[in-house]
Amino acid sequence: MAKLYFHYSTMNAGKSTLLLQAAHNYQEMGMQTYLLTADFDHRAGTGKIGSRIGLAREADIYGKQDDLFAMISNRLAQGKVACVMVDEAQWLSKEQVWQLARAVDDLKVPVMCYGLRVDFRGELFPGSATLLALADEMREVRTICHCGKKATMVIRKGADGQALVDGDQVQVGGNETYVSLCRKHFREATGDC
Repeated sequence: MAKLYFHYSTMNAGKSTLLLQAAHNYQEMGMQTYLLTADFDHRAGTGKIGSRIGLAREADIYGKQDDLFAMISNRLAQGKVACVMVDEAQWLSKEQVWQLARAVDDLKVPVMCYGLRVDFRGELFPGSATLLALADEMREVRTICHCGKKATMVIRKGADGQALVDGDQVQVGGNETYVSLCRKHFREATGDC
């Protein structure tokens, strides 16, 4: 039975690595996957999903206006797909998450989404909020704060290295921009003690 999955965490937890590992496992068993990533995330190259440990794989790109149900339908028309995998799912719109749910329900294809739960202000991304509401199964990918506790929050660093508390919700970046922290250290870094 096809399901909508949401694998969520903070930055640097290995979500993309898990996606690439799962895609490899399907391929090793002779099954095809359909990988999708955001059109404005070029950290691994345009149309690529990459991990910090050096793994990368080609993927189709989606934009904010793309109909993911139509994209998946078109891909299925070209041949069987065992699973659809979406990287950086926090950037999906509410409508796109519903399109993924429709693909699961109507096209009977599993969809695995990987993304952040909250932004640098501690607020849900629209895609993540909708996935938390609609996913059949959710799995937390854990990482740790510098203190050793589970990291559940992320800060965005400014040019001075201090935590920013305002700005655009979406800014592509990695270790140079973001740090995953436990809630206590997030509060300390953002001045919310």
